[in-house]
Amino acid sequence: MDFTSVARAARTASRQLATARREQKDAALLAMADSLLEAQEAVLAANDVDVRRAEASGTPAPMVDRLRLTPDRVAGMADGLRALARLADPVGDVVRGWTNPNGVQIRQVRVPFGVVGIIYEARPNVTADAAGICVKSGNAALLRGSSSAEASNVAIVAALRAGLERAGVTPDAVQLLTGGREVTAELMGARGSVDVLIPRGGAGLIDAVVSGSKVPVIETGTGNCHLYLDATADPDMAVAILLNAKTQRPSVCNAVETVLVHRSRADLVERVVAELTAAGVTIHGDDDFRRASPQVVAAEPGEYDGEYLTLDIAARVVDSFDDAVDHIRAHGTGHSETIVTNDLAAAERFTAEVDAAVVLVNTSSRFTDGGEFGFGAEIGISTQKLHARGPMALPEMTSTKYVVTGQGQTRP
Repeated sequence: MDFTSVARAARTASRQLATARREQKDAALLAMADSLLEAQEAVLAANDVDVRRAEASGTPAPMVDRLRLTPDRVAGMADGLRALARLADPVGDVVRGWTNPNGVQIRQVRVPFGVVGIIYEARPNVTADAAGICVKSGNAALLRGSSSAEASNVAIVAALRAGLERAGVTPDAVQLLTGGREVTAELMGARGSVDVLIPRGGAGLIDAVVSGSKVPVIETGTGNCHLYLDATADPDMAVAILLNAKTQRPSVCNAVETVLVHRSRADLVERVVAELTAAGVTIHGDDDFRRASPQVVAAEPGEYDGEYLTLDIAARVVDSFDDAVDHIRAHGTGHSETIVTNDLAAAERFTAEVDAAVVLVNTSSRFTDGGEFGFGAEIGISTQKLHARGPMALPEMTSTKYVVTGQGQTRP
C-alpha cells in the first residue's frame, strides 16, 4: 500500500465532504447501510475466517466475542448508520456569536477536522461506526483495524465504499489501511497529511499511539470502572445494577471491574458474593470478601489497577465514603464510576469529587455509550480533558473556526 497516495486521496475527499450539504451526507449514510446489508453474506463469511483464526490461536473467549459478527450485529451496524442520518449535522453550527461596538460580527462555527485516522482493535463493528461518524461530520476516514479482524474489515469497507459511490460521494472518503506495522507507523507520522488520530483499544495500543504519534491525538481510555455500594444502598437495586454492569457484556470498556462495599453493609458483601458467584463471576477479593466465602480468591497486587474484560471482578470493603473515593482516585482510569445510594448528599458528593468522564448514580455503567446517550454511534470514550470527554460523537468530531464579518471597518 502506498500510504502517501492514500492520504492524498483522503485529503481530496475531505474537501468534498466539508462542503457537502446535509442531505448529501445523509443519503450517503443510508446508501452505506443498504450496501452493508446487501453484502451481509460476504461480510459474515469474511468474519468467519477471522473468528476461526482467532480460536485456533488460542484467543480468549471474550476477545473472540468482540470479534464475532452475527446477522443481528450486522443489522445493528446498518441501524447505526441510519440513526446517524437522522441526527442533526454539527457542521456549520454557531457555537457562539456577538457583535462588537464597532459593528464587526464574530461567529465561532463548527467545521470538520479534515482527515481523521482511527487505529482500533478487534471489534469490526467499529469500522462502520467510525466511517459513518466521519462522513456525517464531514471528515474523511483512514481506518487502521487490527490484523485479527482484517478479513472482516476489508469486506465491510468494500460495502461502505460501494454505498458512498452509489450516493455520488467519492469512496475515498472511507479507506482501510492494510499491511504490516510500517503502515501504522506511517499513519502516526503523517503530521500535515492527517489532522487527528484516535486510538481505540487496550492500554498498550493507546499508550503506543499517544507516545509515538506526531499527529495530534484524541486519547480514548481503558475502563477500570468502579461500582461503590454506599451505606444506604438498596440491596435489590445494588445487586441488579452490579450484575448488569459486570455480566451483560463483560468484554467491553464500560463493564464494571471493581466493586467497593461500605463496611457497615455486611449483608451486601454476602449477597454480592452469592449473586456474582451464581452468575459465573470469579471474585478477587480482600480479606473481608474472602471471609464471606471460600469461593473468593485473593486479590493479587495490581489487580485493582486494570481491566479484566472477563467474568472476573475485584472486590474490597471500604471503611467510609471517603475511602471509596480515595480508592477510585488511586486506581481509576477516568472512564465511568458509579455509586448506588439512597443518600442524596452522598450522591452529590460523589458526582462532585469523583473525576471521570462519566459519573453515574443508581444506574449501570453500561449506559456509558454514545448510542445510549442518544448520540447515534460513537468513535470511543474519551477520558482526556481537552476538547472532548466521554462518548465521542458528531460534535466531538469537529473543530471550530471564527468567521468575522464587517462593512469596511478598519482597526484604529
